[in-house]
Amino acid sequence: MADSQESLNPKTLRRRTHSTTSSNKIDTVGVNEIEKDPTVNLDSSDEDRTNLVTNQESLLNADSSSLISNGEEENESGDGGGGRIRGGGVVSGGGGGDCGGERSTNFAEKYMYRASAPAHRRVKESPLSSDAIFRQSHAGLFNLCIVVLVAVNSRLIIENLMKYGLLIGSGFWFSSTSLRDWPLFMCCLSLPLFAVAAYMVEKLAKNKLVSEPVVVSLHVLITTASILYPVCMILKFDSAVMSGVTLMLFASVVWLKLVSYAHTNYDMRALSKSSDKGDMSSNSSDTDNFYNVNIKSLAYFMVAPTLCYQTSYPRTTCIRKGWVTRQCIKLAIFTAFMGFIVEQYINPIVQNSQHPLKGDLLYAIERVLKLSVPTLYVWLCMFYCFFHLWFNILAEVLRFGDREFYKDWWNAKTVEEYWRMWNMPVHKWMVRHIYFPCLRNGIPKGVAVVIAFFISAIFHELCIAVPCHIFKFWAFIGILFQVPLVLLTNYLQNKFQNTMVGNMVFWFFFSILGQPMCLLLYYHDVMNQRVRTP
Repeated sequence: MADSQESLNPKTLRRRTHSTTSSNKIDTVGVNEIEKDPTVNLDSSDEDRTNLVTNQESLLNADSSSLISNGEEENESGDGGGGRIRGGGVVSGGGGGDCGGERSTNFAEKYMYRASAPAHRRVKESPLSSDAIFRQSHAGLFNLCIVVLVAVNSRLIIENLMKYGLLIGSGFWFSSTSLRDWPLFMCCLSLPLFAVAAYMVEKLAKNKLVSEPVVVSLHVLITTASILYPVCMILKFDSAVMSGVTLMLFASVVWLKLVSYAHTNYDMRALSKSSDKGDMSSNSSDTDNFYNVNIKSLAYFMVAPTLCYQTSYPRTTCIRKGWVTRQCIKLAIFTAFMGFIVEQYINPIVQNSQHPLKGDLLYAIERVLKLSVPTLYVWLCMFYCFFHLWFNILAEVLRFGDREFYKDWWNAKTVEEYWRMWNMPVHKWMVRHIYFPCLRNGIPKGVAVVIAFFISAIFHELCIAVPCHIFKFWAFIGILFQVPLVLLTNYLQNKFQNTMVGNMVFWFFFSILGQPMCLLLYYHDVMNQRVRTP
């Protein structure tokens, strides 16, 4: 009884509780809440109140080891019946020491969640409430969306095949008419000659055999010829649209690389001259070491997955042949999937449509909305095949180390962020050779951005209008229209401080409206031109 009275003494109880808390890292928040909670039904007597609080404290805070040890002491003393509080632990009489293992096993079930234990301890928000929804993980819902998307589209594919059959013809990948595109193929093979010409100009400049104005003029001629030569070849020969698009994309890449090569060497020569005159710090005195005109570095740059020239790049240690094989298999699968969507869905929809700017407005809207889903799939597959699979395959074969070919553009809050993240090679080229040179020459930032979009619009128009043999400037207008969209999404982001608003605007204008509208416009303009041509 002396031990029981001592353990029930409030001062002794609090002293023992404090000791147990500091040694076993016990949280006594629940006990404090019970002492303060008016809903707990405590008896009026001080001893009963102390017993209830002590029991609650033992249930929530005592660890299993102290409980078992106290139970063994009780069993040794011969007290087999009745429960008592001893040293901060609850001991239940059960008839001797054989019950120690059972009490250890069932400790959590018996003592940790009693009916008197508080179930609500602090203020909490529902996971889908406005204050907590963005702090939760939505991985499960994302998986659900993927499962639903796969199921729904599988049903649509099966329904389409049952209704129309397989629309892909035997000549989809290659036919006898493809042989007439051989001039474009030969033009593509001859484009590296412009890189050789640029190398010879830089070699002359390195040896100081020509003046700087002559070097700049020669580079302007070479880069201009590298883009005009494919344009003339496509316009002269009646080739397939896809062959012309492929050649124009390749020619645009060569032009961008040659501009970077000429601009980078020009800058390195300027740094070398400044170093010779003593205008630069000692850290830049080794400029001549990295200004090295060499055909090997140029050849590597022309095939590397980058548009920005430098004399050396970060390299990996080896080539993972098995990894390259797997990526090539993925590339073939997704390319075939794109061809299936184009032939099975996009072509029939486009052929059964009318010019979106003529005729019934509601019918045009219906065609655009119906076309938006397959064009979105093709665009996403194109991005995955080109920017992820092909660029990584090329980087792995060449052991090119910097493989940040894109960022998470799908999370872009504004249109400006999208253009900064979705095509990193072009973005780095624009920043390095257009944007910052404009700023260094005193051009305002806004004007520099417009100049960058203007150059982008020109090349988008060339890559589409030239193969189609028609110049309606739809692609040019579409790219320049990004400038007001940048201002609009920046305004919405600053006004609402919500990442979803600008992101939804971006997806709407790119996926739902922009791409289907551009496709319909060019298709009907090309068809109308062919009808008028005898």
